[in-house]
Amino acid sequence: MQALPVIVGFGGYNAAGRSSSHQGFRRTVVESLSPVERNKTLVGLACLMGLVRWDGSSYRDQSGQSYDAAAVASTFADQVMAGTLIRRLENAIYNPEEITGHKHVQMQQHDEGGVRFTLSRRDMPTQIPGHWDVRPLEDGSFEIHSRDTGEFLVPVQTEQLAKAAGQLPSGFDPAAQYSSRFHPRGLQLALLGASDAIHSVGVPWEQIVAAVHPDEIGVYGSSVFGQLAPEGFGGLLQSRLRSERTSSKQLALGLNTMPADFINAYVLGSVGHTEAITGACASFLYVLQAAVRDIRSGRRRVAVVGNAEASLTPEIFEGFTNMGALGTDEGLCKLDGSSLPDWRRASRPFGENCGFTLAEGAQFVVLMDDALAVELGADIHGAVPEVFINADGLKKSISAPGAGNYVSFAKAVASAVAILGEDTVKHNSFIHAHGSSTPANRVTESEIFNRVAAAFGISDWPVAAVKAYVGHTIASASGDQLMSALGTFKYQLIPGIKTIDRVAADVCQTHTSFPLQDRDVKERGMDLALINSKGFGGNNATAVVISPRKVEDMLSRRYGAAMAEYRSRLEQTRQRAADYELRADRAELDVIYRFGEQVIDDSAIQFSRDGLTMPGFGNAVIFDKSNPWADMS
Repeated sequence: MQALPVIVGFGGYNAAGRSSSHQGFRRTVVESLSPVERNKTLVGLACLMGLVRWDGSSYRDQSGQSYDAAAVASTFADQVMAGTLIRRLENAIYNPEEITGHKHVQMQQHDEGGVRFTLSRRDMPTQIPGHWDVRPLEDGSFEIHSRDTGEFLVPVQTEQLAKAAGQLPSGFDPAAQYSSRFHPRGLQLALLGASDAIHSVGVPWEQIVAAVHPDEIGVYGSSVFGQLAPEGFGGLLQSRLRSERTSSKQLALGLNTMPADFINAYVLGSVGHTEAITGACASFLYVLQAAVRDIRSGRRRVAVVGNAEASLTPEIFEGFTNMGALGTDEGLCKLDGSSLPDWRRASRPFGENCGFTLAEGAQFVVLMDDALAVELGADIHGAVPEVFINADGLKKSISAPGAGNYVSFAKAVASAVAILGEDTVKHNSFIHAHGSSTPANRVTESEIFNRVAAAFGISDWPVAAVKAYVGHTIASASGDQLMSALGTFKYQLIPGIKTIDRVAADVCQTHTSFPLQDRDVKERGMDLALINSKGFGGNNATAVVISPRKVEDMLSRRYGAAMAEYRSRLEQTRQRAADYELRADRAELDVIYRFGEQVIDDSAIQFSRDGLTMPGFGNAVIFDKSNPWADMS
């Protein structure tokens, strides 16, 4: 009997807002919500964006004026709507019209005076060129007289070709949520996203730790690009050219393993398993597969899984633009026959498009095995029984789509049929497409869906594409898809691809359906989502995600009468989760940052032949002394 990995918590941040309690999902379908849910979403986002704050009795704007919730929703609706989802890159990140660079300039000598300039002591080279005359000045700097011509780097300002971005809601600064000194933005997002997911569980983390052995907890996380902010690899690689000093932190904090490392060290204090895997744009599903594998095998009982990516830097924009991958301003204007780009509609999955929209974000889920979830009374938001990953084989272009996604997607559908039956897959499932908004993706991915649907007898298969709203967050992109799928399970709404007017003529649609407006599926009922991802290099992955309604049916068959006790414990869990939701909707995010707290004293670790114990953990680490290869011994 294998354990079923169930989702007991989820959280994170992207251009739509906070992920826990489905705030970000509701922003993507806000036009289709009830007035109560719509107002709740607008008020929560207004607080997150700093437009209003809760003072204990009412909401107050920056001038001190008081509002009730209804007044906040009506007064700030336009600002909330304009300041979320994809939009022009805001100057709070950097000005895309003033990108600092350098140009080579050849200096010519026109008289015997040559060239004169000053340098600080720190900037003086260790080897003085022979054509320099150096004179120390009173302030400690040096005057240089160069008697020869030479090449100089002169600072210049250039304009970024792609200015649309999926950036965090306007006014929301992750650095301001905790003591974030020296942390790159990607690691700030990791701490915030993991904290959001942990709080959303509704079961105190201390209670979870007390229920398992320390090594039965795992953290699975990464970023694709590492941390390219000035505090990470960005500053490390630029420091010499900028005549700046490399810090002691930039190299370590730049590593792409750091999201997992930070969560272990500063959020959970975990000594359990840790794993950082990257697979380009499919990275979230890579770490998810590792966690699912370990929970199903019994090696892990709890897993915190996710990615954080702060990819909105001039260098990454330029790299993708030069590949022809990003939707540039010029490309958007050509599509619309206009003189000004429509940044709000920059990402157009499965429509006439010209490239994807770069974004930032972090997404995390908390998984448990089904037995532990039932024991602790954890609220179950879905289950992930399988994730399939396959490569493309031999390729001409390392960045082009390939055959591997046929394998991963078809295997996922076959697995879903085996677990839930053909009827559920045919009538109660939908696809969350990678939907990157490139011309190549719209053709190749739609063809995969169409051909697999034909093989399994599926028609009118709904396809969603969350990148239309939040852009492409690279490492956490599949996490965005998963969060949206959980929202569909909750509200039975499939977000329409509302950034396109029509599906492109070259998109395969024989067996699939691409809703352009939010689709209400309450009567049909969605119990299964297939999360598909395609990454540069041939990194293809597809996850099977089961709705909480179906999971409860499955658990009822496994646990029978014990489910009554589970449902009794569940009430308290949901109340604690609701308490956190109320605080978070008021921008009281309770970010967990345990810097230097209760550091384990190595000398206090106690050993025996059966295991070891350490301070701060009630249960021991038990050694596995069985020999899997007894037949060979």
